[in-house]
Amino acid sequence: MELPERASIIEVGPRDGLQNERNFVETAAKIEFIKKLKKAGFQEMELTSFVSPKWVPQMKDSEEILASCLDATRNFVLTPNERGIQRLLETSCRNTAVFVGVSDTFNQKNINKTTAESLDELKPLIRDLKNKGYFVRACISTAFYCPYEGKVDEQDVLAVCEKFEEFGVDELSVADTIGMATPKEVFELFSLLKHRLRSATLLTAHFHDTRGLGLANIFSALQAGVNRFDASAGGLGGCPFAPGASGNVATEDVLHMLSSMGIQTGIQMEPLLEAVDYISRHVAKPIESRQYRLARNAGIFS
Repeated sequence: MELPERASIIEVGPRDGLQNERNFVETAAKIEFIKKLKKAGFQEMELTSFVSPKWVPQMKDSEEILASCLDATRNFVLTPNERGIQRLLETSCRNTAVFVGVSDTFNQKNINKTTAESLDELKPLIRDLKNKGYFVRACISTAFYCPYEGKVDEQDVLAVCEKFEEFGVDELSVADTIGMATPKEVFELFSLLKHRLRSATLLTAHFHDTRGLGLANIFSALQAGVNRFDASAGGLGGCPFAPGASGNVATEDVLHMLSSMGIQTGIQMEPLLEAVDYISRHVAKPIESRQYRLARNAGIFS
């Protein structure tokens, strides 16, 4: 079995993890959560998003988050449209994430555009960002299944990824948005993408743990040659536009699995669990990740 010596974990808890939280998490708590996560060693993190607070009220304090949390590591802000990108340009953040759903129905329910319309809108915006020296990550939603259309054709996923490559993005984050993918489907899709996409494009896997297959799917992606993974501290998350989608795969569980297999990440478990314990007091959903539950049962956290 051939596995990488190192893997990167991109922490998405502060943005993707909290965006669907029904109670507003106070800005000071978000900032403290991010700072605690950074102490664990993360070099890449989604901090917040520039979206309409009407649709995602949890992100209404995004400028304040950026003002307090930017540093020399790679900090992402999700910018789903031209307005979001314009807001980004008014800050000192140099890393952005755009997204599109492979499924037309999902994309329309999310941002009121078809997939093709979104790609057309993003093309000049991405090229302008690249000309200005920004790092651009493209998040590919519903790459396996759509809550409205069912199974997604892997050739459609490839076509969207190739479009983004044509636009000049630095990274593709390919997501099992509703957590329905199986390890076999994961291996097949990522093997195809590794074979067809340029080696210079960073390829990241993003899994939700809706059916308990998040870790198995990460292992399958590793076997397909992927060594970058999105994960959310505490398994927080879910998508407001994807009915039935539960939280992301928990960062601490991913870290435990990778470390147990001898794969280095540069992340430290103890401060990561401390960050999870901290945010657990500010969210409505109980934290039930395996590593946090073990630590709590051992009396490390009350």
